[in-house]
Amino acid sequence: MKKHILRRLLGFLKPYGWKLVLALALMACGNLLALAAPLLSGWAVNAVGLGPGETDFPGVFRNCAGMLGCYALSALLSYWTARTLLRVGQGVSHDLRKAAFDRMSELPVEYFDKHPAGDLISRICYDVDTVNATISTDLLQITTSLLTVAGSFGMLLFLSARLACVFLVTVPLSVFLTRFQMKRIHPLFRLRSKALGALNGFAEERVGCQRAIRTYGVEEPDLERFGQFNEAASEAYYKADRASASLGPSVNFINNLSLAAISVFGALMYLGGSLSLGSLSSFVLYSRKFAGPIREAANLLSDLQASAAAAERVLDLLEEDPEPGDRAGAVVPRTLAGEISFRHVDFSYGPEKTVLRDFTAHIPAGSLAAVVGPTGAGKTTLVSLLLRFYEPQGGAITIDGVPVGDYARDGLRRRLALVLQDTWLFGGTIAENIAYGTPGATREQIVEAAKAARIHRFITSLPEGYDTVLTDEGAGISKGQRQLLAIARCLLTDADIVILDEATSNVDTETEGEISLAMEHLRQGRTCFVIAHRLATVRDADRILVLDQGRVAEQGTHRELLAARGIYAQLYAAQWSDFTKN
Repeated sequence: MKKHILRRLLGFLKPYGWKLVLALALMACGNLLALAAPLLSGWAVNAVGLGPGETDFPGVFRNCAGMLGCYALSALLSYWTARTLLRVGQGVSHDLRKAAFDRMSELPVEYFDKHPAGDLISRICYDVDTVNATISTDLLQITTSLLTVAGSFGMLLFLSARLACVFLVTVPLSVFLTRFQMKRIHPLFRLRSKALGALNGFAEERVGCQRAIRTYGVEEPDLERFGQFNEAASEAYYKADRASASLGPSVNFINNLSLAAISVFGALMYLGGSLSLGSLSSFVLYSRKFAGPIREAANLLSDLQASAAAAERVLDLLEEDPEPGDRAGAVVPRTLAGEISFRHVDFSYGPEKTVLRDFTAHIPAGSLAAVVGPTGAGKTTLVSLLLRFYEPQGGAITIDGVPVGDYARDGLRRRLALVLQDTWLFGGTIAENIAYGTPGATREQIVEAAKAARIHRFITSLPEGYDTVLTDEGAGISKGQRQLLAIARCLLTDADIVILDEATSNVDTETEGEISLAMEHLRQGRTCFVIAHRLATVRDADRILVLDQGRVAEQGTHRELLAARGIYAQLYAAQWSDFTKN
């Protein structure tokens, strides 16, 4: 794992510093006991090899008992070390997930427009789990390996410094090969994580729109596209794992050469009388302990590189710039009269995607204003600017004469309520969904809001009523009913400005009439800002703004615009013609 990634992770490891120290102490004690066992084994061999009839059986049994005790205590300490590191790993993964989710709540809406939800979910779930596996398991193996290598090499020098010189050739060769491979492997694992994120994003998107897929009969094209993402992910996995898999056998080959050399030279030293049989036996055991961790480290490279790539993706998310803070002295409005003004507003999503050009409009407090126009005219963009999801590149937007930038974002958004075309319901009861924007709402208030939204009768017809649990964003109820629940949620708030973005597009004509009645209740004491495609829903608006190519082409009441015989009249005539044909 790269140094800069480790440095960035240290902030999450610091709260668990004492547990890491404890784990290190337990690990060191366990390794010392494990390192003592081969020495006792050599002594036992020497006790056997005193000569015919001269075997020191008490010494043999004593050394064997000591060796057994060392291994048993070492295993026990290793178990407690593993338990401690598992707790650290789970704690770090918990903190990483929380930090990532907290950061997502601070990011501007623009970020989510550019990054698929599946990729973000992959970072919070899969990538964090990969980091957790490294801390819980790989960190234990790596630290154990380092202690074992250091301790084993010390014992090798103690037993025979001359014979230990064999490793002066093999170890640098192994290190060079490992470093060379790591530079080549890391980019492959970054690509692997990216490919998996893309696959998750596509799968998450398609799972959520199965009805549309089945309706349009596009299963085969979707399967082909999934196959492409799946193939790319599989190929990325194969290339990364293939590169890492080649390292283990290469290092193992070098280690086997060193063991062969030790066996040959050690036998010659034994025959020459410069090394006892017990010392040679212990040396071989220590050499295996010395070479084993190097081989294991090579095998761990794939996990480490995967973890480094995963950690980098999570940490990159944490380092994304949050939504800009409020200006000094920003106002937190307690109430708003609801007078809205757009003055020469310019906005574009990019150099080639200009949406609003010199947009100017005024909406009096307490009025019902509607914005209509062709698809792509910039209707929904007005909502994003009003809620400060985006900032205009030119002009000004004011509410009650105060620029929206002078309001605290959170305070401003609490005074506005929004109902979107695509409703959002979460896993919970109907009552909880209605009260989502109003913590602490009583059951009576929830029922009143549902009645005003004309959804109370449907709710009471369900076996569990308001305690009915919704799953999968309201699966099992119609889109119109979901829309009415969202409107009930809006009615329950004490917002001063209500924005409905194509809020009636998913309901039938009868339900639309009920919503119109609910709107009369909703309008009392509030400014209503309606974005509509179906012009029949805005005939009673106090003012209708007709957008065309980012500008206000026409404005007036329904009757005035029809009499003008302009864009609005053409749109209305086209929709009325479609209605009569149907």
